[in-house]
Order: sequence, then structure tokens, then C-alpha cells
Amino acid sequence: MNRTIIIFFTIVFSLVGNYLPILLLNVDIFSGWTILGGLIGGFFGIWLGVIVSKRVF
Repeated sequence: MNRTIIIFFTIVFSLVGNYLPILLLNVDIFSGWTILGGLIGGFFGIWLGVIVSKRVF
């Protein structure tokens, strides 16, 4: 497994997960929804990064 790919996917999906509640729910940047979205996005990014890393390398 390539750590760089996993870290890249984790950062990208965590940022997307942080920003989606701001766009969809019109909440503040420091609300609990942004933290939860970043956490879920980060876990999804790790999962997807592992899958992509196994298939590519």
C-alpha cells in the first residue's frame, strides 16, 4: 500500500466533508456538523485510498 495515496484521499475527502454542511445546511464553520462531516469524510477517504492503493500498486 502506498501511504501517499491514502493520505491524499483522506485530506481531500475530509475537506469535502467539512465543507458540505456549510453549503447544504447553511451552518457556521465551527459547528458540530462540520466536525462530523470531516470525520465521516476522512474515514471514507481512508477506505477509498486503501482500495485505490491496492488496485493501482
